[in-house]
Amino acid sequence: MGRFLALRGAIVSLMLLAGFLFVWHQATRGVAAVQAMSPEYAKLMGAAATQGTSAMPGPLEVGAKLLEHLRRPFYDNGPNDKGIGIQLAYSIARVMTGYLLAVLAALPIGFLIGMSPLMSRALDPFIQLLKPVSPLAWMPLALYTIKDSSLSAIFVIFICSLWPMLINTAFGVASVRREWLNVARTLEVGTLRRAFTIILPAAAPTILTGMRISIGIAWLVIVAAEMLVGGTGIGYFVWNEWNNLSISNVINAILVIGVVGMALDLILARLTRAVTFQE
Repeated sequence: MGRFLALRGAIVSLMLLAGFLFVWHQATRGVAAVQAMSPEYAKLMGAAATQGTSAMPGPLEVGAKLLEHLRRPFYDNGPNDKGIGIQLAYSIARVMTGYLLAVLAALPIGFLIGMSPLMSRALDPFIQLLKPVSPLAWMPLALYTIKDSSLSAIFVIFICSLWPMLINTAFGVASVRREWLNVARTLEVGTLRRAFTIILPAAAPTILTGMRISIGIAWLVIVAAEMLVGGTGIGYFVWNEWNNLSISNVINAILVIGVVGMALDLILARLTRAVTFQE
């Protein structure tokens, strides 16, 4: 039953995609036809209209550009002309660096907050104050102090990844059943051993949920951060192609961003399901 439902869902998804591509293709063809037939409209729309083409590229043009990128994803012709594979690699490297630093900070602090009511009350005002601040608001301060655009982007990823993991870790640790902890105390299990053998396995699904939320936010933020700092990265690629008025490349970059974000989310979703199933 589950496989049949998955198959039906896949068929419906393909039908929706085909319908969207058909409407997109017809819409861009319609605009091109109007432009070709109406000189007045051509003058109004400018050079693109004068050539009898739509300002918005159709799916065939976008697909052709995508094939070009896939044939040469790692070419390097200078600072402002790098393949989409190179730009994507820079972004993934920054995201993973900032994300892993956030894991190293969030997990121990989350455990401390979850296991200690005193530290929970002491740190809560700071968390509530800093958590609502947009990660991009930290960018000017990071650029001023760190004086390196790439490291500043990593710092912003660290900040935006920290809070979901920290809060979920603290919640998961604090929600561990009291009976298990009482038994561990009765058996004189040490604090460190209790944290690794009882609390961590019980809180793992909640912690991984926080990690999954964080990776999604980090991938969102890196695009905006790279648009601000420039240089390299998929966010810079999008902004640079917009400045070059290459809408096909902008659309392709959006597709690539979506695919990578989906892949990162699926990896952590599978890990979360595996841990939950073992529990």
